[in-house]
Formats: sequence, structure tokens, C-alpha cells
Amino acid sequence: MTKQELFNNILQKQSFLCVGLDTDIKKIPSHLLRESDPVFAFNQAIIDATQSYCVAYKPNSAFYESLGAKGLISLEKTVEYIRENYPGQFIIADAKRGDIGNTSEMYARAIFESADYDAVTVAPYMGEDSVKPFLIYPGKWVILLALTSNKGSQDFQLTADTKGERLFEKVLKKSQEWANDEQIMYVVGATQGKMFEEIRRIVPHHFLLVPGVGAQGGSLEEVARYGLNSQCGLLVNSSRQIIYADKTEKFAEVAANEAKKVQQEMANYLKWIPSAK
Repeated sequence: MTKQELFNNILQKQSFLCVGLDTDIKKIPSHLLRESDPVFAFNQAIIDATQSYCVAYKPNSAFYESLGAKGLISLEKTVEYIRENYPGQFIIADAKRGDIGNTSEMYARAIFESADYDAVTVAPYMGEDSVKPFLIYPGKWVILLALTSNKGSQDFQLTADTKGERLFEKVLKKSQEWANDEQIMYVVGATQGKMFEEIRRIVPHHFLLVPGVGAQGGSLEEVARYGLNSQCGLLVNSSRQIIYADKTEKFAEVAANEAKKVQQEMANYLKWIPSAK
């Protein structure tokens, strides 16, 4: 999916919502445990209920890997279901890969050849040769970790060199030598607030994947105020607030209502973009 196609979808749906499929079998409604594949049954219902209000889905691979082979089957079925039924959705593999040489090439092959994701999250710590194997696939995206929303982000990401340049700033600047804003996005946590202003000075045209809104306490209004650009430039992820909003047999209906609330708020913020009116 191209950057323009993604922006077109955002305009059409008046939404820049990404629904995180962090599906934990211990948290899904108990009645689904009677299904042959409870995880997929949950995902299918969530996807059908929310697809009108979002432009992306982000399965977190750890939740599926924790179940062994059957979890990976559930994940594969989930990606295939989205592709077949809602082909306009942008699908992100939240896998946080980051290795070098043949290992990175195999990760890239798994994400973009064996599976059919649009993008994958990648840790940039090992440098260019750990990222390049993901960038050889036309129409596919790398989403580099830049400034995350967790408490430990301060341990490394905000440390500065002798010139005062912080590590996350170095990541943003250096990575632009590897590919442009048609192939690289960045993860920036919603709890970083006004830091979006500083980030936008370095990467004014790139898309940002923003976790941390909702259950983690990030402000959607603040993210939009400081993070929007002329092509929206934001994919704001919400996981727990939507998918675990209810544990009864009405869980999908409640999830849809939660997604709709976020979408309606996003529609108001999109009015701030001249090209979105």
C-alpha cells in the first residue's frame, strides 16, 4: 500500500485508527473457549465489528507465539481473513524484529513472503544492515522504534551525546538515509505529548505509528495537535480499550461502539488538515 493510498483510506473513513489485536486467550469472553479456535473466533468478531471505523490492524505476534504452533495458525488465519474480506486495511506485524545478516533476511521473508503484511515494526539498535532486508520489498513498510511510551524509554532513547543530540533523534535522522517517507514510518508513544513537535521538525512528512492512547493514558487530542501533517501522518493504535471493552456475548458490539467513539473524535481532528476537508 502506498502512502497516498493510505491517506485516501483515512479520508474515506475519516479515521486514522489502528486496532491492535493483542489477543490474550485468558482475557477473551469465556463463551468463545468452546470454539475450535477461540483466538481466531475472537479476532474475526472484532474485525467484523470494527472494520468500518479503522484503517489498520496490528496483530502483536507475542500474543500468538505464546500459544505455540496453534497460536501461529490463529495469527495466519487472522491475517488471511483481513486480506480476503477487507483488502483496504493496512496490516502491521507488531513483531519488533531487529537482527543482522541472514537472520534479518529470514525475518523479512516471513513477514512479507510467507505472510502478507503491509508493514513490520523493527528495532533500529543494530543499524542499517538490520533494517535493509525489510526495505527491498516494493510497497511494504518498515516502522522503526523511535520514542516509545514505556517508562524505560528514558534509559536509552532520551540519552544525549556530547553535542546534545538524543538517541531517538539520531535514529530519526540516520534512518532517512536508508529510505524515504514512502517506506519508513516511526513508532512514537502517545504519552510523549509535546515531544511530537520536536519529532515533526525532524520527520515532517513521515507517518507515525502511535501506541499508548486509551488504557496507557495518552491523549488523542494532544497527539493530533502536535503530530498531524498535511497527509494526516498518524496511525493511532488502540488495543485494550477497544477489544476488551466487554467480556459478554455482546463483546463485538461494544468493541464497535468504542471504535466508533475514537473514529468520531478523529474525524473532528482531521478537519484541521486543509486537504481533508
